[in-house]
Amino acid sequence: MNPLRYMLFVASVPLVLSLAACEDPAKDKPKATVEAPKTDAKASPSAAAVTAAAPAKTETLELDLKNSNIGFVGSKVTGKHEGDFDTISGKITLADGKAEGGSVTFEVETASVTTGEADLDKHLKAPDFFDVEKFPKATFTSTAIKAGGTNGATHTVTGDLDLHGVKKSITFPATIAITPDGATGTAEFSINRKDFGIVYPGKKDDLIRDDVLMKISLKASKKK
Repeated sequence: MNPLRYMLFVASVPLVLSLAACEDPAKDKPKATVEAPKTDAKASPSAAAVTAAAPAKTETLELDLKNSNIGFVGSKVTGKHEGDFDTISGKITLADGKAEGGSVTFEVETASVTTGEADLDKHLKAPDFFDVEKFPKATFTSTAIKAGGTNGATHTVTGDLDLHGVKKSITFPATIAITPDGATGTAEFSINRKDFGIVYPGKKDDLIRDDVLMKISLKASKKK
């Protein structure tokens, strides 16, 4: 190989590796809209609106915990880490057999976070991140489910996420399917961890990105 070409090749290797390591897993995913929590709002529907709305027939389904998962992907300059929570619970409520007008709730025990790396799990449980002793649970309660969504999603979900002692309303696209056997829902979207008070920057030469990709997959079965 020509000496000049060889020198250029050697010089380019660290740059290529660096660019590969820097890819953001949340880059091409929908970003959740974050607002003040809906359940804290003092406004309530007018009496006329309540009277006009016919009551829906509701059916509540418990999550199939073996086939449901709440996970995340965090990243930094040099790579990424995927994790999830081993202990979750929740419900999906249908209104007249549909997701629209229904609701979804779930809860995770933050101490059940797992990434497959013991040292990282320990750090995530510490005050730098989830601070599990102070905030043992994280919860989500939907306030609206509407038909239609971005990025090919079937629905748009709005609800209050209570994480790390901070409650905020988030809106994100989801794909929801209702079958004779039950309901499934999946969603991938990013949130800014700093919106929920998780501000640990990481090492000076290996900074942690603010956006975290959330990966939610829920399944609930109807009672036989």
